[in-house]
Amino acid sequence: MKSYAIYDEELNRTSAIGYLFYYEKAESFIIELCKDLDEWDAPLLFQGLVRKGIYTVSRDISLLWVKERVIPSGRQNIGSILKNHKLKGYSEMALLYLSKGRCSQDSCYIAEVEEIPEDIKDRMRKNVLECFPAESNQLVCMFRDNTVRMVDIAKLVDKYKDISHVLKNRELFNSVKVGIGGYSISFNESIEIPTSDLRIIGLLLPLTANDFYGFVRRNVVDATGASDMLQCSRQNLSYLVKEGKITPIIYGTKENLYLKGELERVMNE
Repeated sequence: MKSYAIYDEELNRTSAIGYLFYYEKAESFIIELCKDLDEWDAPLLFQGLVRKGIYTVSRDISLLWVKERVIPSGRQNIGSILKNHKLKGYSEMALLYLSKGRCSQDSCYIAEVEEIPEDIKDRMRKNVLECFPAESNQLVCMFRDNTVRMVDIAKLVDKYKDISHVLKNRELFNSVKVGIGGYSISFNESIEIPTSDLRIIGLLLPLTANDFYGFVRRNVVDATGASDMLQCSRQNLSYLVKEGKITPIIYGTKENLYLKGELERVMNE
């Protein structure tokens, strides 16, 4: 991830109005606006968000802000432009960097930074770290601030109509994954729910993310560990799995993972 401060030359302030984060592998952008930014000082695209007290700009609106400031990919002479700037292919970030984020619509520009303010870091710590399906169409979401919430996404059907399809299709429900930077979760990489909504409707559990990690470290073993516990060969271990006497928690292409409790049950039978 690369970080860029967003400045506005026309404003009577030396500090940034926000920060642009670029996730290189996913080629995605997220903008975090500073909380002291006044609605009337915010770029036009963000004024409605600031008015509502929203300072984390969604991925699609962040991309729109970037696209306003770069040459469109469909421009007739785009090939010559890329060649003149020694670019191998079209890249919004590369073009944004070349222009320092300047455009004719406003006086904003960007500057790469290594450090970001603590309040922005604190905001990002509220993002999702891990997420996995539970029973009854609920999700267990672990956040970067070490909290864990049980989320009933059915409560968001009125706000996000596509969630009704997720609730009717278990395979689609099980496709849930954490989005770029933990700012959202998505189903089938198409239906997104922002982290802010997950935190609002999620029931805080008396557990932490570290509790989950501790459980995995202490209670999950690979095939070698399972064979050692049962004092048997890997071949015998495979036989026990085939006969249904042991059920791995994960079936791997090279080897499975097992719960110690499951193995102890077999040992005591």
